Amino acid sequence: MALIVQKYGGTSVGSPERIRNVARRVARYKALGHQVVVVVSAMSGETNRLIGLAKEIMPEPDPRELDQMVSTGEQVTIALTAMALMDLGVRAKSYTGAQVRILTDDAHTKARILSIDEANIRADLDAGYVVVVAGFQGVDENGNITTLGRGGSDTTGVALAAALKADECQIYTDVDGVYTTDPRVVPEARRLKSITFEEMLELASQGSKVLQIRSVEFAGKYKVKLRVLSSFEEEGDGTLITFEEEDNMEQPIISGIAFNRDEAKITVLGVPDRPGIAYQILGPIADANVDVDMIIQNVGADGTTDFTFTVHKNELNKAMGILKEVQAHIGAREIIGDDKIAKVAIVGVGMKSHVGIASQMFRTLAEEGINIQMISTSEIKISVVVDEKYLELAVRVLHKAFGLENA
Repeated sequence: MALIVQKYGGTSVGSPERIRNVARRVARYKALGHQVVVVVSAMSGETNRLIGLAKEIMPEPDPRELDQMVSTGEQVTIALTAMALMDLGVRAKSYTGAQVRILTDDAHTKARILSIDEANIRADLDAGYVVVVAGFQGVDENGNITTLGRGGSDTTGVALAAALKADECQIYTDVDGVYTTDPRVVPEARRLKSITFEEMLELASQGSKVLQIRSVEFAGKYKVKLRVLSSFEEEGDGTLITFEEEDNMEQPIISGIAFNRDEAKITVLGVPDRPGIAYQILGPIADANVDVDMIIQNVGADGTTDFTFTVHKNELNKAMGILKEVQAHIGAREIIGDDKIAKVAIVGVGMKSHVGIASQMFRTLAEEGINIQMISTSEIKISVVVDEKYLELAVRVLHKAFGLENA
């Protein structure tokens, strides 16, 4: 008997019939003697619908009230899922994030989990129940409902698996695993049998939508065995996300290519080249809870520097407004925003032991006339910013150049 946490995304519970399918799958696991915790998202499209309603009332919705509202999507799904299980003769009980007491900080719309009180869940599992928990949500120390940001149900699933010391956390989605890249862009993309946490973390951070980055961080930190599976296929092993095997000498150089259409670039021109200028630029951005990704600083001969960084496209106007307010203080000549960019990254632990990967990437892009605007690297990743109109071309040629369709 194993303790398994299964997470189902919005498309997996997008209709009553799909919820019944989830219930039948869960019932089969229960019949095998396993203890099962089910984490569900809101039904497909529901969160967007609720956000749209909020914006009809208030163009920039109050974060606390928005969390109060959008969290109801998962509340509907957990009740329907529990009912579907009961209809099959399976004892089930549903909980919101607040009822479990998934304690978070108070950063509304992008809260982080601090702790989980798993006592009630363990008691219910021992009593023979399937426990259904709302993903994406928690509660702060003052009792306010919080949400974890887009994709937060993955984080809920992995965090519960960690708290319960589950044998496996299964993420069910509309794809049957992790691919070398998005098959909608490259039809030749292959499903990976396994991938390391390190690689998956980089892929998620660079734009892969299969798993939310914080869920991978949780899984890696607490050594949660993680598997990505399709909720629409009865059979299949999906992709296992695991730790790098020390004796695996056949690890491919590049495991996958990730991309992100959702970033924007901000360039602060002509600021004085003096100690603390980076903080004076990025400090107010951080204080406004705006996440910064890539950063480049170029120093000119005239004693000034140009400072470029990327943010999420949805936060471009907010970040630009903040910088306009401090422009005179930091002595910037001009501030330019650009939301017509995209990020492409190649990822693979094999980079650690192979040279020339960056030059091969840059040569491949150059041969297609694709200009690189920014570059960022880590031990197992190289990411570049390019004009968004070249994104899909860049992904296709890099996928071919590194032989990912044949590996």
